[in-house]
Amino acid sequence: MNAAAAQAEKPLAGWHIAAMFVGGFGIIIAVNLALAISAVRTFPGKETESSYVASQRFDADRAAQDALGWTLDVTLDATALRLAVTGPDGATIQPRIVAATLGRATTVADDMTPAFAWTGSAWSAPVAVGDGNWNVRLDLRAADGTPFRRRIPLRVAR
Repeated sequence: MNAAAAQAEKPLAGWHIAAMFVGGFGIIIAVNLALAISAVRTFPGKETESSYVASQRFDADRAAQDALGWTLDVTLDATALRLAVTGPDGATIQPRIVAATLGRATTVADDMTPAFAWTGSAWSAPVAVGDGNWNVRLDLRAADGTPFRRRIPLRVAR
């Protein structure tokens, strides 16, 4: 009798089924735990203290920003972040930068505050970033004090 025939004659015992059941669900549970731990560790945190209060001002803030008529041109490469703002008439605008954060979309570990300098036509900051997806979160002020806030997704290609 060969080995294949001997194997075929052994019945599938109950402990085999139990081991397959426990092993299969063990893998599923282990993967779910690993993903949950990773998600909690990389969560960047809350955006606002009270979403209800922020929502009450949202429409008014958006209308004020839209009334400015600004167009942003933001470029990012491995060594520099450039921000150019133009008005509705196409003229270059130099808004005050209240806050700016450049970071990955999924984690705050790589967040940085760019040191912008005015070049005469745009804000420019030296940065050292790797390939992939990045976000720049801007808080600008117009000359009349109107706040202008944006989150702009950017991509650095190889």
